[in-house]
Order: sequence, then C-alpha cells, then structure tokens
Amino acid sequence: MGLCWSNRIKAYSPSNTGLNSKGDSSRDGRSLSNSSSRDSLPHTPRSEGEILQSSNLKVFSFSDLKSSTRNFRPDSVLGEGGFGSVFKGWVDENSLSATKPGSGIIIAVKRLNQDGFQGHKEWLAEINYLGQLHHPNLVKLLGYCLEDDHRLLVYEFLSRGSLENHLFRRGSHVHPLSWSIRMKVALGAARGLAFLHSSEVQVIYRDFKASNILLDTNYNAKLSDFGLARDGPTGDKSHVSTRVMGTYGYAAPEYLATGHLTAKSDIYSFGVVLLEMLSGRRAIDKNRPSGQHNLVEWARPYLINKRRVLRIMDARLEGQYALPRAQKVANLALQCLAMEPRFRPNMDEVVTVLEQVQESKKKGGLEDHQQQGYDVKENREARPSYPRPSASPLFA
Repeated sequence: MGLCWSNRIKAYSPSNTGLNSKGDSSRDGRSLSNSSSRDSLPHTPRSEGEILQSSNLKVFSFSDLKSSTRNFRPDSVLGEGGFGSVFKGWVDENSLSATKPGSGIIIAVKRLNQDGFQGHKEWLAEINYLGQLHHPNLVKLLGYCLEDDHRLLVYEFLSRGSLENHLFRRGSHVHPLSWSIRMKVALGAARGLAFLHSSEVQVIYRDFKASNILLDTNYNAKLSDFGLARDGPTGDKSHVSTRVMGTYGYAAPEYLATGHLTAKSDIYSFGVVLLEMLSGRRAIDKNRPSGQHNLVEWARPYLINKRRVLRIMDARLEGQYALPRAQKVANLALQCLAMEPRFRPNMDEVVTVLEQVQESKKKGGLEDHQQQGYDVKENREARPSYPRPSASPLFA
C-alpha cells in the first residue's frame, strides 16, 4: 500500500481516432457530459498524454492477450461498459504469460471499443492512476497493451463482480446481500475513497457508483474504473474546473451546476451508493411510481426523521439489523448528501462512523442468521416493490 513515483515515458497519442471522452453508460444511471469534444481545460499531471512509468506493470503483446482470452470469444465476456468489453483470460501466475484456459490464474482484460464513448484519454488515466496507486481497496492493474490501434488493460479477476449486480438483480436464485455484508462493502469502499482523498494522494475519483465497486470472493470491496479520475486542486485553489462527467443520479449538485470538482463531490456520490445499499433501490429508476424516480429526492424526508428511517430500508433485510445501527448509517448517508459541500463529512470521518457500526455489531453479538433487532412488521405497508430495471438512455 503506497505510492510509487517514477519518470514519465512518452506514449503514442492518436490524433484522429474520432473518440470522445464521455463517461460510460450503465444501467444504474445515465452518463453525463456537457460537451462532446475533448476536455479543453489544462490536464493534470497524470492525464497529460504520457504514461507514467511503473515497474509493477507488465506490457502485454496483443497476441498474448488474444491467446489468453481465446481470441476474445463472446463466451469469455465478463461485462460491457462505455470503454468496451471485459474478457476472461488466463495467465501464468509468475510470468503473466498467456496459458491455456483453466490453467494459471484468471485475469480480466478490458478492450477499448473504438466506436464507444471512452477513448485513449480514459485508457491512459487508468494506467497512470492504477499503475501508481496501490491499496487493498483499489482494484489491481497488472498491465496494459498498446500495439497499433489496440488498447487493452489487464486487471486482477474479482470473482463476485460488481456491487450493482448483487444489489439489483432479482430472481428466485439470487440471494440478496445481507446487512453484515453490505456494511462490510460500504466500509471497504469508504477506505478506498479515503485513501484517494488523503493528503499524500489527493485524487478525486469522480465516478463513484455501485457498478464501479467490485467484490472478491470474501466480499472485500475494490474501486475500479479510474478513467474519469482527476488530481485534486493544488496550492490555494479550492476546486478543479472541468466539464461535467460521470453518471446521472450520483453526481453532486454543485458539480453539475458549476463544473467545480472537489473531494466533497465524491462524498456526495458515496452517500448515494450508501442509500442504494440501505434501500435496495437504484439511484435513478424510471420504472418506479411518480415521485420515486430519483432515490435521493424520495428518501431525503425519511432520512431527516429518525422515526421514519425504516420506510426506506430494503425489506429483504428484515430482522438482520438493530434500529440504532440502521439510523446511524442512514444519518451518515444524509450528511454525505448535504446540498452544501461544506456540511458533508470527509472520508476519514465516514470511515470512522462505519467502523463504529461494525464494532457495535460485534459487541451486540448480532449475526446475519439471527432474527433480532427492530420489529419492522408495522412498516410492511411502506415496503417498495422491485420492478425489473431497464437501461437508461445516454445523453450529452
């Protein structure tokens, strides 16, 4: 865990790719961009168009990654995003050279879609941030490929996929995340964000959302997708001025209104995700009744009144938590969602509260399988229904 600074080496930067650096579209919201052109504002050091050399990253050949993923076969696809497709592959654990499927270790290979909404700039940002920043709650970048027009990124494989899938998938075969696991994931993600915001790092993540939180076998949370990350303000500057990027429903109101980006913008986004974890509802869901499309707007009146907090809670969590703990987490979400950035806590304070929630659980002896805590039967009428979510359209 720590930083590894080294010399920069020039990287080829295409001049006529026709790619626009928009945020990725996902089912949890619509991508934001107030311009279809490349950011004309001065770039921060880690996104100037050159690769920051890192001894920890392997430079893969395109042929090796073709072999590793069985020529990018469709049945190897792990997921899709604005950047492109992510494929499952296999490499030798020590040399990271391509191996036969089923041997060695599994990797995740993200391949740039040249017809997509993200391009060379985001690919470069991924390398320059994840190649330099190392923390247990950040996804590990193993290497990259830059060969002709091919741009690929190679990551550790996280077997449980994204938090988004676990929160919002529905079906008889799907087991909802327990309260205990949700709080573990929230704490892990908070620690990752606190590391980024620390004085030694000072990075604004800018796209904190459920689909960018990946989970390993033990449900340890790791932040992924650093294509929109920016270095924080330096000197006497209070913010970074940039065009609006990110995902609708998660972006802070002051950032949407002014383009002024601060660490407090990330904290607002964290509050949205924490609210998703409490409620089991998406940040934006047009399938819900009128007045409930925007999760924050719908939930805020209930968050303000402790006695009404149970009305926002995911009914699938019944019996798994004690009321004081639910109220404490709900109040934390409310603080993170403050309209005025100065009233939001910093991430170290968020981590402290979530650690206290974990510690109080241990002292209370409340386990996932025990039917203890507040009786929520009287609130059955407030339980939400769960319509099948649909993809939201992209807008610019």
